[in-house]
Amino acid sequence: MINIVIFGPPGAGKGTQSEKIIEKYGVVHISTGDLFRWHTKNDTPLGLKVKEIMNSGQLVSDDITIAMLREEVEKNPDASGFLFDGFPRTVPQAEALDELMKSMNQQIDAVVELDVTEEEVRGRIAKRKELEGRADDADDKLERRIQEYFNKTIHVLPYYKEQGRLSTVNGIGEIDAIFASISEVLDSKK
Repeated sequence: MINIVIFGPPGAGKGTQSEKIIEKYGVVHISTGDLFRWHTKNDTPLGLKVKEIMNSGQLVSDDITIAMLREEVEKNPDASGFLFDGFPRTVPQAEALDELMKSMNQQIDAVVELDVTEEEVRGRIAKRKELEGRADDADDKLERRIQEYFNKTIHVLPYYKEQGRLSTVNGIGEIDAIFASISEVLDSKK
């Protein structure tokens, strides 16, 4: 079993590399954004709480997010591991994720950071915007997401580095070459 957290700014290639990781390692992909959308769309008890919080203009609390993650992990008892995408975004969330995994006799084995410059990210997203027209690539939303990553989320990396779980992979280059570097990291953690 291998549990992975993937990090990188918007446009770093997390989605592309996550697909390759899932295919090669057979892990279950858990995206907090997807979970929030699913729970709110389906009006689950957690989804109703999330809607209420978001409608009041607040951020979803860590305990609700962790409850969603726990539920998702428990739904997949035969998984060969999990790939966490979009979480954690703060050190308290990283600590909460560690506690969740510990309570299930598991741990985060590898934290993979896709190292991509802000300039590269902006260029990739401009291309993606032309090709895919993703709603979260709209200028105002994108700017908020980029700033959130470079001003806040990036500060979680030292937490994992101190524990020896962080591996930084150059996220610029050919997709398969980047994946080969990620595979080296993950293979060394199994």
